Amino acid sequence: MRLSDNRAISSQGLVLLLAVHVFLSAPVLEAGVLAVADADGLEVKTEPGGGIRATAHPLFPAKAEVIQALLADYSHWPDLFEVRMRVAELNIRDGVATIDLRIDHPVMPGERRLVTESRVLPNGGLVTDLKGGDFKRYHRVWKLQPAGEGNQTRADFELIVEPDSLAPDWLVAMVTRQELATHFRIVKQKALEQSKR
Repeated sequence: MRLSDNRAISSQGLVLLLAVHVFLSAPVLEAGVLAVADADGLEVKTEPGGGIRATAHPLFPAKAEVIQALLADYSHWPDLFEVRMRVAELNIRDGVATIDLRIDHPVMPGERRLVTESRVLPNGGLVTDLKGGDFKRYHRVWKLQPAGEGNQTRADFELIVEPDSLAPDWLVAMVTRQELATHFRIVKQKALEQSKR
């Protein structure tokens, strides 16, 4: 057997072990995640051509300006997620933010690089597209609208992502569902904290 064959088998074995770990831990997490996901209308599906598509309609307990500020605070993006990540580089020119993120994710062993460009949308929100790194596709859109008496924000969220990884799409979809539910919870918590200041 060649060395490259051994590495491929080793990588497949690692992906399988991670899949089993996520699958076995899912029932414990799923009860809490489903409640949040249902309230936010979170749907995560695999795409026929590869990757996953996630959509949601979370309601945030703060004005749209507060949510916009949280989402556009690029240097603090890692604070909005439970997954370990860091901003390696950030450049903002002519309203376009180029963010070089390094993500340490258990489903994708080793540090992964995600380089994106983000722009604020004219009517509120943010669009982020892949520029480089260890992903085949990455497109995320946040559209924000005032809700309630103006002290809440309804968001339309869409994410299309395909990591350059051996992890199967169904596993990426399952993990993404859990991570987005947590992400929405963290943004809601930070929005409440910002509103009280």
